[in-house]
Amino acid sequence: MTDLIRSAGLSYYPEVARSVGLDPRQMMRKVRLPMAVLDKPDTPIAVTSLRRLLELSAEASGAEDFGLRLAERGGLTNFGAVGLIVREQATVGEAIKAFSRFIHVHHDGMKLDVTGDKQTVKLTLHLRGRQPTAPRQSIDMALGSIHRIIQSLFGSDWRPQEVHLHYPPPRDRKRYRDFFGCRVTFNADDDSILLSAHDMERGIPSAHPLIANYLRKRIEAIETRPASWEGKVDEVVRALLASGDCTVERVAEHLACTRRTIHRHLAASGTSFSAILDAQRADLVIQLIDDPDRPLADIAGQLGFSAQSAMARWFRGRFGCSITAWRKGMRPLAKPADVPSASAA
Repeated sequence: MTDLIRSAGLSYYPEVARSVGLDPRQMMRKVRLPMAVLDKPDTPIAVTSLRRLLELSAEASGAEDFGLRLAERGGLTNFGAVGLIVREQATVGEAIKAFSRFIHVHHDGMKLDVTGDKQTVKLTLHLRGRQPTAPRQSIDMALGSIHRIIQSLFGSDWRPQEVHLHYPPPRDRKRYRDFFGCRVTFNADDDSILLSAHDMERGIPSAHPLIANYLRKRIEAIETRPASWEGKVDEVVRALLASGDCTVERVAEHLACTRRTIHRHLAASGTSFSAILDAQRADLVIQLIDDPDRPLADIAGQLGFSAQSAMARWFRGRFGCSITAWRKGMRPLAKPADVPSASAA
């Protein structure tokens, strides 16, 4: 099953790629990632595509620290709602636990274990994948981002006690010592950051308990990421429809597979791509036509119809009345049996 990550993880990719002599557009094309995802940070993309992009970029540029360079420019804002809830916790310890609790909302293949005793706390990174361990650039980016998040809560003067990386040492170890500001052990048993237990008690001056509680409730309402192919395709279709660029080929790019793979898995689940697209169109079109100033031709284009007349025929068949009648409130007493409610869709 394809793990997904918010495309915000690539926000600084073009900048970093150009800094090491790469053409970001060309590199993203190699892994079939559309450049449009950079403008929409909440768009789900396949973790495998992100990993391939990082590894290819490091290899093509000769920059062994490519993942660290991305982490260096990122921060809490890259993690969306997860970053917001982390920032509003009362202490660093609570912030780290919140990050561990909700990180799957941003990256459903990432896990952070928090263990320790009265002296030392260990943050162990786990990145799920087909290989026994994730590629090093993905580890550098993820562990480096965690380091940057904690540092942002403390201030630039904070340093961990140690950092452990499971892979062999790079040519330039100093780069890693400078980034983390502490001893870095390679060929370790895991990928982790060790910090003082006392650090966990550090208060966060900007924290706001009421906002933290509000954000927690909001994120708990959306935290369950779909585990089935049907659910993942539905999630990507919903995101792409909002941007006006939704085809089975485009969805396949986001899931790092072929259109045939999508059709095969959906058929095994008893559904189809057209059925999912139709349900999401029904949900979105009601929201769009509620705005009387929005041209119907624009709505038709966003929903992927070839013409406004095609959308009009589909709408009447789907909802039992014309769009004009719907806007005027003259709607059928009951929708056709096969039409789900907007919330169900």
